[in-house]
Amino acid sequence: MPFKSTNLFSQIIALVDRHGFQKSVRKFHGDKSAKGFTCWDQLVSMLFCQLGRAQSLREICDGLASCTGKLNHLGLSQGPKRSTLAYANKHRSCKIFEEAFYQLLDSTRQYDWGKRKFRFKNPLYSIDATTIDLCLSLFDWARFRRAKGAIKLHLILDHNGYLPTFANITEGKTHEVRVLKGVISAEFRFPAGSIVTFDKGYIDLELFNRWTEEGIIFVTRMKDNATYDVVRRMKCPKNSTIRRDEIVEFNGQLSQEKCPQELRRIEVWDDVNQRLLVLLTNHLTFGSTTIAAIYKDRWAIENFFKTIKQNLRIKTFVGTSANAVHIQIWTALIAILMLKILKLKSTFRWSMSNLVALLRFNLFTYRELWEWINKPYDTPEQMADATQMNLFEQYLGQQDRGVIPAL
Repeated sequence: MPFKSTNLFSQIIALVDRHGFQKSVRKFHGDKSAKGFTCWDQLVSMLFCQLGRAQSLREICDGLASCTGKLNHLGLSQGPKRSTLAYANKHRSCKIFEEAFYQLLDSTRQYDWGKRKFRFKNPLYSIDATTIDLCLSLFDWARFRRAKGAIKLHLILDHNGYLPTFANITEGKTHEVRVLKGVISAEFRFPAGSIVTFDKGYIDLELFNRWTEEGIIFVTRMKDNATYDVVRRMKCPKNSTIRRDEIVEFNGQLSQEKCPQELRRIEVWDDVNQRLLVLLTNHLTFGSTTIAAIYKDRWAIENFFKTIKQNLRIKTFVGTSANAVHIQIWTALIAILMLKILKLKSTFRWSMSNLVALLRFNLFTYRELWEWINKPYDTPEQMADATQMNLFEQYLGQQDRGVIPAL
């Protein structure tokens, strides 16, 4: 589209399949008794909260209200009232926005996310959770400790593009293994041949046994109190950080019952933190340095959590109900997918923080999105010509009023 026809924000919103979104709205009866403020209006408002980094309901509503005349392409006739948006966030099902996230995620399959980091063709995933602190006096439903509230965002990160491919929000005291064995196992299926990496918090021997039988590979750290017998030792590569490579079996009676499989134990020296890491995997043929590199790449999910906490609104919330908090987190995940798509399709070397900052200042700029994303500091010729014409007209007007003498 020509840059005069629509603003950047409306072009970004167009990444969401509105037809699919409306299906979810009908499924969960989201627009029942909408009275002029629809679920689509709510989605646009909450994405403005994320991309515009609005701090409160007042900033969301006043920010949109100040752009009256630029909202038509967003599907909004005017900015919402604070009470209207607050009521919608509290009462409309967060499942609508959860489904919107997965619909946008499905659309990312069409993109080529570039060269893979590893030679193997196995899909690589990492699993982790981050705790989001809440004020217990305001969020009394999110009791975590005696005087502290919190929720947890559990995530599966696909290392092809480093995209969040599954998310689940729970109370802060919910253990990671419980989510992995319950919700994730029920709702997300790793393809056979997948490699899954995670930290010690997700260790479960019964799950390891089942994954080994299903052809799913895991790489994690071994617990310090694990007891095992060494079946055989493997040769370590020279001049590497690998200190030991062994095939082991758990020797405890209960451990043997839960996981009778032969596993691989690898000791790796971490030069950065000056410590010894003990890795555990069911892959017996990959090189030990490859196994170590796979576990090291698990830090991508830590970086992902850091990115969304620093650049989007998931640490401070504009509503205090559980539903409002969930909606804000789901819209943050939608926003991060949008930003990932913009970065992928851009020829400009954006950092995520720089992209978020400049996008915030240009949301309602009338430019073609893909032209702006490639050349954010260039002024289009049409815009430059219009600026020159405006200056010339101002000059003539000042001459007519006698402010400056005619030549």
